[in-house]
Amino acid sequence: MKRSHIIAIVIIAVAIAALLGSLWDSSSYADLNEAFAEPGKEFHVVGMLDRSEPVVYEPSVNASLTEFGISDLKGRKCRVKLAMAKPNDLDRSERVVLIGQIAEDGTFHAKNMLLKCP
Repeated sequence: MKRSHIIAIVIIAVAIAALLGSLWDSSSYADLNEAFAEPGKEFHVVGMLDRSEPVVYEPSVNASLTEFGISDLKGRKCRVKLAMAKPNDLDRSERVVLIGQIAEDGTFHAKNMLLKCP
């Protein structure tokens, strides 16, 4: 085999490995029912801020913890512990996308959040 063929095969193998690695680590969009069915697995949950529950952010106690309630698009409600400071536009958001997993205590532990503002 020519040297250029061997280099091309190695490049293709690296590309396939990178693609498989990214698919293995990817999470999927789900509602709260699916997330509760598989605790510990990471999901992207789309929902709306539950305005009947308070948003708790106390930077003097823990500056990287925000707690609030959401309801998913099917109406199921859940308490969320977000591992970051309270986003500025959280109260004005139309929808939120939470990236995280259900914990054993029944709360959604989110490591990141995307806001969908009007």
